[in-house]
Amino acid sequence: MNATAGRCGTQPPDPPAAGSTEPPISAPPMPEVPAAVAELAERVAERASTLRARIDAVGGPDVRLVAVTKAHPPTVAWAASLAGLSDLGENYAQELVAKAEFLSECGAQVRWHMIGGVQTNKVRMLAPHVSWWHTVDRPKLVRELARRVPGATVLIQRNLSGEAQKGGCGEADVEPLLEAAQGAGLTVVGLMGVAAQGSSQVVAHQFASLVAQAEELGLGERCIGMSSDLDAALAAGATTVRVGSLLFGSRPGSATATPARA
Repeated sequence: MNATAGRCGTQPPDPPAAGSTEPPISAPPMPEVPAAVAELAERVAERASTLRARIDAVGGPDVRLVAVTKAHPPTVAWAASLAGLSDLGENYAQELVAKAEFLSECGAQVRWHMIGGVQTNKVRMLAPHVSWWHTVDRPKLVRELARRVPGATVLIQRNLSGEAQKGGCGEADVEPLLEAAQGAGLTVVGLMGVAAQGSSQVVAHQFASLVAQAEELGLGERCIGMSSDLDAALAAGATTVRVGSLLFGSRPGSATATPARA
């Protein structure tokens, strides 16, 4: 690789020949994909194919798969895009922005989903990059999104477990928040919820409750289910699932870390 290659391994354009009157080439060069990233993309594509077949068998081909690259290096997000995963999710604002900028330099075109809790002071930095906002749970965030990202595509997050430390609004607060968001001009496409860690019966009940409320409110999207409770979410009627470890391995730093590296 050229010593002056960019962050994605891009090669600088060749300079004009001596004496040429042609202007320098200003178009960005195509990125050179490092071998490690290409190899990882192949492995991720294999896992994604297996996962897609599992999703299709229970939920059908229209279920959206959001690949969660949280805590993995930006090259893993690049590999995911090369593997054909066009919807990527991140939990933290700085991490999403850094990866979005990196993938833009690499020429990758993906839709970024902000799936973690959002502080209102982070909306401005996220606004140029985020396509879907998954965690709208309070009027203050609604107002800031309406100000910074008019018409933004959002999901209302409902707290399924009832735990105070978890994000999301209560069941009774969903409809008023929905009305506030729609009144502010946001595009509310559905509900999102994270089930409590518990028995399969508890998880199934919580997912079914969210799906029923989304249907009552006329909202088509039910964003439920992660790697650990994927099948229960699909059986309940998930339309969007968010999966990380099944595609990329455990996150770096976790107790069972076997991360995908590039």
